[in-house]
Amino acid sequence: MAKIEIRKPSEEEIEEKGIRAWPIWEHGPATFPWRYEERETCLILEGRVTVKTAEGEVSFGEGDLVIFPEGLECEWRIHEPVRKHYRFG
Repeated sequence: MAKIEIRKPSEEEIEEKGIRAWPIWEHGPATFPWRYEERETCLILEGRVTVKTAEGEVSFGEGDLVIFPEGLECEWRIHEPVRKHYRFG
């Protein structure tokens, strides 16, 4: 199973990919299961999240670019209200 990728993107990468034009998703503190039917790339604008998978846990927050692989089954734990730009595919 592919792993979740987390990194800090450069301003140039954000501009080149047009990330600021992507839709925005927001959610308050919560815990819920999730399955990625397709790859998702997102830029975290606000908040703090831990995602638990069969391989372990990863945490990310403001300024992180996160890529979730297709087929990933996980549990989202939102510690602080999250706001993110996202794109599927």
